Amino acid sequence: MPGDSKNVNINNKSTTQNSYDAIVVGSGISGGWAAKELCEKGLKTLLLERGRDVVHIKDYTDTDKAPWELPRHNNLTQEDRKNSPIQSKCYAFNEVSKKFFVNDIENPYNQVKPFNWIRGYHVGGRSLTWGRQSYRWSDIDFSSNARDGFGTDWPIRYKDLEPWYSYVERFAGISGNKDGLMQLPDGEFQPAMEMNCVEKHVAARIKEKFNGRAMIIGRTANHTAKVGDRGPCQYRSRCHEGCPFSGYFSSNAATLPAANKTGNLTLRPYSIVLEVIYDKDTKRAKGVRIMDAETMKTEEYYARIVFLNASTLGTASILLNSVSDAFPNGLGNSSEQVGHNLMDHHYGIGARGDIEGFDDKYFFGRRPNGIYIPRFRNISEDSKRTDYVRGFGYQGGASRGRVNSHDGIGAELKESLLEPGQWSMSMGSWGEHLPYYDNKVTLNKDKKDKWGLPTLDIDCEFKDNEMKMREDMKASAVEMLEAIGAKNVKPFDNMPPPGFCIHEMGTARMGRDPKTSVLNKWNQLHDVKNVFITDGSAMASSACQNPSLTYMALTARAADFAVGELKKGNL
Repeated sequence: MPGDSKNVNINNKSTTQNSYDAIVVGSGISGGWAAKELCEKGLKTLLLERGRDVVHIKDYTDTDKAPWELPRHNNLTQEDRKNSPIQSKCYAFNEVSKKFFVNDIENPYNQVKPFNWIRGYHVGGRSLTWGRQSYRWSDIDFSSNARDGFGTDWPIRYKDLEPWYSYVERFAGISGNKDGLMQLPDGEFQPAMEMNCVEKHVAARIKEKFNGRAMIIGRTANHTAKVGDRGPCQYRSRCHEGCPFSGYFSSNAATLPAANKTGNLTLRPYSIVLEVIYDKDTKRAKGVRIMDAETMKTEEYYARIVFLNASTLGTASILLNSVSDAFPNGLGNSSEQVGHNLMDHHYGIGARGDIEGFDDKYFFGRRPNGIYIPRFRNISEDSKRTDYVRGFGYQGGASRGRVNSHDGIGAELKESLLEPGQWSMSMGSWGEHLPYYDNKVTLNKDKKDKWGLPTLDIDCEFKDNEMKMREDMKASAVEMLEAIGAKNVKPFDNMPPPGFCIHEMGTARMGRDPKTSVLNKWNQLHDVKNVFITDGSAMASSACQNPSLTYMALTARAADFAVGELKKGNL
């Protein structure tokens, strides 16, 4: 394990009922990791979750049923769409999984510009419903702001995070190949899932036709081998409903059981954190104030260190609501950057085409993973563009449906429905979103939620750089499909608004200068040394890879540093 912090018990003799060594706010991917690391290092840790508890396996109800065994065959009702007009747009929202998404009516926010905020308030958060794609970032990503001048320079580089990527990958269980790509560093992988026959063909043709482009199997937190008592993946592709086989990484299956095993974890669900309490005499946070989501009563909890992992928008809301004489505009906000620089990936664009010549082949199982084409723009002088900065990657895959001719009746109809259809290949692109100061969230104190708390105004958009990049994202997909011999190639551009990629980042960004950033290189508030933030809000840029693996690595690294500083008496 990176770092050399040893186990330390600080609060064993405490007589104050509500005092702990550490408080972690949020139980999703980063919060689960914070709880695990702090508990395993000996800290009595309180984990606060604003929603209900979800007990691993026990509360994954109906995920064992076939669609025809469900009352509505896994379809949505008008009531579902009425109560959750935003959540119900998500691909992962269905009759079984909808319990892992919020009711939009009860959890309002204000769209200054269109923004789809997809979320779930329960133990485990979005770690139960995430897409599980797990990619390291490279120095191209960590140096991008310094290189082209957009945003503030990251205070870390790949070498700072490299051992922590390895550390979290081994525990999380990431499957993939070592592909030797400079822009997508290799990791500590379980055996990779296998491409189907058409994907292998397309990958070979791309390698043949394009210098500097590669199509690889996705790197995913679905386990192809057991991780302790977890997994392996059963290839059901129903991950967003909760996995009774523990076949993919989630807080509920992995980090929280590890934290609980230490005896140092206290989990308190239904705990809405209102603010972080600041002590002006010590210039430290002394704890948090919460509202019980069921009783509406407030309560205070105290700790030596606080980790905020309430998600990008949740953490920004807590910081902005934590006002005091020292921080009238929100805790740690002397830079006036809290809530600003909101990013999401822009996607929903690419192309698909028919692939001929594999009529005697089909695929087996429901592989919960696809292919990945790593970024190939603006990674070298040869790949540099003059019309936009940064880059994009592709996810997708090849599949073969049914003819669906619906000929005849009875047995004849059944036979026609079994007839294999045309192979097709789809490539959908994910592009980087630059950090713009005016893409922001602010508190709206005039519009309150059901608990009487300010709602969030979200003012975020994709701008000129993203629009120019999208032209290339679509054109390059068409180019590759045509080059490999696909027929009937058709581009698509759904243009979903920010938020819908569910990769929000940037509202409390890391940086070298306290005047232009919120956090230092250890994910520590510049202004309040015992508060750490390791969720998406910490990101100084968005890259184009899925970000969750980076959250995990940042969290493990920050927890190691925090405990070391606690031992030294610096916190």
